[in-house]
Amino acid sequence: MPAVPNLEFSAEDMRRMADAVMARSIEHVATLGAQPVLGDVDAREFCRALREPAPEAGCALEPLLDRLFDDCIPRSFNAPAPGYFAFIPGGGVFPAALADFIANTVNRYTGVWQAAPALVQLEANALDWLRDWMGFPGTTRGLFTAGGSMATFNAVLCARERHLGADIRRGVIYTSDQAHHSVLKAAKIAGVMPDRVRALPCDARYRLPVSALADAIAADRRAGLLPFAVVSSAGTTNTGAVDPLPAIADLCAAEGLWHHVDGAYGAFFNLCGEGRAVLDGLERADSLTLDPHKGMFLPYGTGALLVRDGAALRAAHEATADYLPAMPHPDDFYDPSQHGPDLSRGFPGLRVWLTVKLYGAAAYRAALAEKRALALDAHRRLAALPGLVIDAAPELSLFAFHVTWPGASPAEEDAATRQLMDRTTARGRVMVTGAVARGRYLGRVCVLSFRTHAEQIDWLVEDVEAALREITVPT
Repeated sequence: MPAVPNLEFSAEDMRRMADAVMARSIEHVATLGAQPVLGDVDAREFCRALREPAPEAGCALEPLLDRLFDDCIPRSFNAPAPGYFAFIPGGGVFPAALADFIANTVNRYTGVWQAAPALVQLEANALDWLRDWMGFPGTTRGLFTAGGSMATFNAVLCARERHLGADIRRGVIYTSDQAHHSVLKAAKIAGVMPDRVRALPCDARYRLPVSALADAIAADRRAGLLPFAVVSSAGTTNTGAVDPLPAIADLCAAEGLWHHVDGAYGAFFNLCGEGRAVLDGLERADSLTLDPHKGMFLPYGTGALLVRDGAALRAAHEATADYLPAMPHPDDFYDPSQHGPDLSRGFPGLRVWLTVKLYGAAAYRAALAEKRALALDAHRRLAALPGLVIDAAPELSLFAFHVTWPGASPAEEDAATRQLMDRTTARGRVMVTGAVARGRYLGRVCVLSFRTHAEQIDWLVEDVEAALREITVPT
């Protein structure tokens, strides 16, 4: 008889392997500040050399760790680094890594409540904490997702089911031309084609203009279409703009439209006082996208959705089958499979639950308040530099600017601003990126890493100032 394959490791082997992984991981985190903030991502030849068939026989763990930590991981954006101000920084707090290790080790199925009721309750607790932080009512239900894109998709699906039923083709969604591109993708996979998504030109503050929104809704109604949803932003990716949420909520209520707020970047600032004032009206949304891998500093792949009327979320996803557990499900308990598209799933909520339990909400409030204060300080200091113009002051912790000089054309300013971003990043301590908004290239700074403190703001200002001196402008 052939040998029986054995995929188990002994307790001693597992401990040795875990120790090796933990040692490399802790060394990596402990040295983040000394690592390049932008690795060598021009790695086409290296990536081609990585291509290989599946090995027939296994190998030792240590050489694989060497390949990962020495060769592959450094060739990337170092998003967890303290000097990372690019895009929207991701976090990676250590307790979340422990949570993933536990979740993957115990490998419990949490798709349906009956399979792991106590674990599902912990996840429901974590969703309730998010609900309370955002000021949503007790009727709210939520869902942990792989990110903001899937949260937005599920929100659009709820709005479609609630307002359109089978008459999908006539349905129209409204948003700003500054909205995240996931809005268009979410609409499309929910069956709302791109010609039914109105991306309205933003106003001078890069916000969704309410008067233009009202006009567009009226025009579509006259054309026989069915306006059914508005997607606003609580902090856009390009400039950090917060749309006029109270006015949009009023309009949606008057018009009978679903109001979804994309709070993937900014909504967690609702935990601190100044942020809550900026985000006034957030609590009136019908649904809200959250990215705990941004404002809660968790690892990438941690998104969430809140829906004010939890029955709408359940109605969009509720299903059953003969092979599922037949035990009665009490109405007061949350069942993930009835509130989202996944049946097979792990335990995504453990990241949030364990991290909040270890840190406490007060630590999050303080950290987010610090990030906003750091952004305001960076904005004040960069605005004082000759040759920089602020295009969008920080409402939360992100702001945008461009380079200028007397007689400069828009194209020349755009080119110089790109140079500034590249030269600042090339100095190695911080990474900054830009974006195109209203047809202009703008530099951006986003302060959201839990590892970023006053010292890194000093690095940013010093390196931007030095890079400005290096830029050659036409005379």
